[in-house]
Amino acid sequence: METHSVELVEVGPRDGLQNERELLGTDTKVEYIERLVRAGARRIEAVSFVHPGRVPQMADAEAVMAAVPRQAGVSYIGLVLNRRGLDRALAAGVDEVNYVVITTETFSRRNQGMGVEAALAAWHDIAAAARAAGLRVSLTVSAAFGCPFEGEVPPGRVLRIVESALATPADELALADTIGVGVPRQVRDLTALVTRAAPGVPLRMHFHNTRNTGYANALAAVESGVRVLDASAGGIGGCPFAPAATGNIATEDLLYTLQRSGVRTGLDLAATAAAGTWICERLGKSEAPALLGRAGDFPAEAR
Repeated sequence: METHSVELVEVGPRDGLQNERELLGTDTKVEYIERLVRAGARRIEAVSFVHPGRVPQMADAEAVMAAVPRQAGVSYIGLVLNRRGLDRALAAGVDEVNYVVITTETFSRRNQGMGVEAALAAWHDIAAAARAAGLRVSLTVSAAFGCPFEGEVPPGRVLRIVESALATPADELALADTIGVGVPRQVRDLTALVTRAAPGVPLRMHFHNTRNTGYANALAAVESGVRVLDASAGGIGGCPFAPAATGNIATEDLLYTLQRSGVRTGLDLAATAAAGTWICERLGKSEAPALLGRAGDFPAEAR
């Protein structure tokens, strides 16, 4: 693989913690973020502004944002699903907002309480308002590789959603394998399709390792020209509205793979692995889903 840089968006504090049973205190969440910043993370999905009754793990979003370290070059992302969420995000002082459109009607209604067309309409309103407020705004097309309720998702459906959504500009477009069903061939094909449809829009990928294909998919994305990947320190998380959803790809395991492949990220491997181990201990896990914290770097002196 040719040597170049890939940006990693750390999603552990939001997408990681939202699917964990343990409800952590605000101080613990903030310390997790502080450890990630010290490890070199510069874009962190820190919180989501959703109804606390549906995702109680994110109920203290404002308190977290009030306490996170404000450091030059560090950008905090807040997930919003409606205009009320955007208003909360603006008041809390996020640097970026991320909005989600799900590819299928069933999953969209279960996750967001609205159909796909309504979600797209909300995107246009939220994206315009966020950009007017000076925030960077990204769109995630979720369940782009398959749906837990409707099965296979045709690439043409993903393409139609992307084309409809981008009538309102996005600073970044993400494709999410929300339930971890994708394989590298799908990644390559969908990357090529969406890149042709949205030239000039930076493409990000979000993978889960539910079926042990997440890291292969991440490499396929990088080899296809994607330069931004999501990952979760410790490998924690998943979607609380998708049956049997397991964790995101682990930041430390992805780092090891990329670094050994000659790809620069700007993150410190040992510090990232330590942050992943630390948060898993706070969650009461006997072992982190990530493997690097157990196996260590190679060769040993690189630790």
